[in-house]
Amino acid sequence: MHMHDKTARIVGSLLLCLLTAPLPAQPADLAARLDARIATQRDANAALLAELGAIRSPSGQEHARAARVADRMRAIGLADVRVDALPNAIGVLRGSLPDGARRAIVFVSTLDDLATVAAHQAAAPRPPYVDGDRVVGPGTNTSSTTVAMLAAAEALVHAGVRPEHDLIFAAVAQEETGLVGMKALYAEWKPRADAFIDILGDGRSITYGALGIHWWRVWAYHTGGHSLTGGLPNVNQGIARAVDRILAVPQPPAETRTVMNISMIQSGDVFNRKPDSAWFSLDIRSLHAEQIARNESAVRAILDSVSRETGTRFAMREVQLTAGGQLAGADTSRLVRTSVAAARAIGLEPRLGNAGSANLNVAHAGHRPRR
Repeated sequence: MHMHDKTARIVGSLLLCLLTAPLPAQPADLAARLDARIATQRDANAALLAELGAIRSPSGQEHARAARVADRMRAIGLADVRVDALPNAIGVLRGSLPDGARRAIVFVSTLDDLATVAAHQAAAPRPPYVDGDRVVGPGTNTSSTTVAMLAAAEALVHAGVRPEHDLIFAAVAQEETGLVGMKALYAEWKPRADAFIDILGDGRSITYGALGIHWWRVWAYHTGGHSLTGGLPNVNQGIARAVDRILAVPQPPAETRTVMNISMIQSGDVFNRKPDSAWFSLDIRSLHAEQIARNESAVRAILDSVSRETGTRFAMREVQLTAGGQLAGADTSRLVRTSVAAARAIGLEPRLGNAGSANLNVAHAGHRPRR
């Protein structure tokens, strides 16, 4: 079975369970009919996945993929389909209640790929293709969630389902570069959204909390010059002391998921010259915003100390600050319980976790879902 088949079935089941009051005219075998519709559309959906995967869509350059997704939304029969400037592709299955009374449930997939995926697409000997029960090729992993979302939406429209409240289907841009599309989507829909559901996999894991992640580039400056001018001062001495002390900062228990990592150090370009600047990366993560703040404060204190000792000037420059969020009672909420039931309905036993990191961070940081 294609991964997007399972994901589409879970999304469809989740949609049915979350509908506040299904209309009496909806048949009792609706879930089975939706499954059957997804199965009959399997080849068409696989072809769509291969097509979307062939469209190069690095973060910030998703316009062609967004346009194709919007075309599919219109063909399905979703209303109010549009592509905004970011570009997010958004379509709506309108509810039956009057405009002022309708709430919304927002389903989210991701449009963009890492820049390295675009490089793999350019180097691939052929575009993505269907091979038996798989779709093979770079660019298909991220797009599988979008195809699954569209497959579930198509099955609902085909079955004539009309919930009381709006169902929003959104493929968002720039997830890899700051959750830009999701932030705009959240700002637009949060006044009347009961839940935001980030579609990431095939139901084997369900995440109800978000891990905070702060990325910094720490620059260091000192007098440069030829090696013959002597050993010190040298900007690398300041870098080395700072990195050593930062990585030695004690961290709280593992269950807080708190880490502080330095993975990149960039300094100099020739053997015989002392550089006048250098930098290192700083990745700080935790389930708790106050622990991230404590680590950042500790880093600044270390930089100040090393600066006094060596004369090195330091500057912390923000790369990406991704807020996390933990919602009291989220693990037993209706949304999580329904998600678990939907996964079990197709034979999966999902793992639950509270340390996600994706578009869901935006909603969790803003205290959604509500139910």
